[in-house]
Amino acid sequence: MIEIEGLRVNLGEFRLRDIDLSIDEGDFFVLMGPTGAGKTVLLEAIAGLTPVHGGTIRIGGRDMTRLSPEHRGIGIMYQDYSLFPHLTITRNITYGLRYQKRRKSSEKLFGQLVDDLGIGHLLKRYPETLSGGELQRVALARALMVEPKVILLDEPLSALDQSFREEIRLLLKKIHRDSHITFFMVTHDFSEALTLATKAAIMNSGAIAQTGTIRDIFQKPSSSFVANFVGMKNIFPVIFNGTETRISALTIEVPQPHHNSTGHIAVRPEDIVISLKPFESSIRNSFPGTVRGIIDQGFLYEVHVSVQDVVFKSLVTKGAALDLGLDIGAAVYISFKSSAVHIF
Repeated sequence: MIEIEGLRVNLGEFRLRDIDLSIDEGDFFVLMGPTGAGKTVLLEAIAGLTPVHGGTIRIGGRDMTRLSPEHRGIGIMYQDYSLFPHLTITRNITYGLRYQKRRKSSEKLFGQLVDDLGIGHLLKRYPETLSGGELQRVALARALMVEPKVILLDEPLSALDQSFREEIRLLLKKIHRDSHITFFMVTHDFSEALTLATKAAIMNSGAIAQTGTIRDIFQKPSSSFVANFVGMKNIFPVIFNGTETRISALTIEVPQPHHNSTGHIAVRPEDIVISLKPFESSIRNSFPGTVRGIIDQGFLYEVHVSVQDVVFKSLVTKGAALDLGLDIGAAVYISFKSSAVHIF
């Protein structure tokens, strides 16, 4: 559906470098990365709002690289909504139709969108009188009104509070499920991707760092950058020796030998178990340590445990922390399976 090959964009000192992406029809594709990675630049290149200096963009097999935005069959929704303050909600929603000649089908679609999005009571009002959730629904209606093959969403949930965010997230999921539209969403929030994405990519400094399913990216990061972005937290440079690695004087068993003598390993904090005694099980990676820090994470504590001169981070429930009597300086054991160790 969307094929991007060798895409290059030059914006002053910032560059998009040889971007290759393939997105199937009907996918909900999520592009993630930190602020300044180039996510919005890539989205705007697909929309035709940013000039391309090399490579191609094809949508449905058609070369869109040099086409103007209104001829690409794309809907776009920005995080700041970008509604026209001097137009009523009705005129905002139908604004894109000035490029089209449909009438009867447009009237039918308008009524359907108004009903589905629950915005009938807003049609005569102006954007400045609407709440964040209402503005987001109107912006979504405007993007869908042109019957796009592709809809681009730029951080659509970032400006909303938690209650509205969940509401719009469920709405996006329903629209995707009930339509044949391909969604391309930019976000820096991994939890949004976990909820919505069928496929995803991580971007860093103008380049694609990894693509794949959310499960693959979450469980099999290809680099220390991706591992850190998806919350691995325990990322260490190591020396490999068969199925063992060394961090300083600490030996850790890994699931399979690595082809290089050096590299990195990572362990998700939720895969590290804290106990007061050694585990009586087949777990090979079990070490005595000392609690060096306890950070409140809401429903959980992030517990930092030093093993020799290596600090591991684990997540435990507050109830478990109370049962274990965790406190700074407490002697504990940490344990994790070799299969929980990710190599890259």
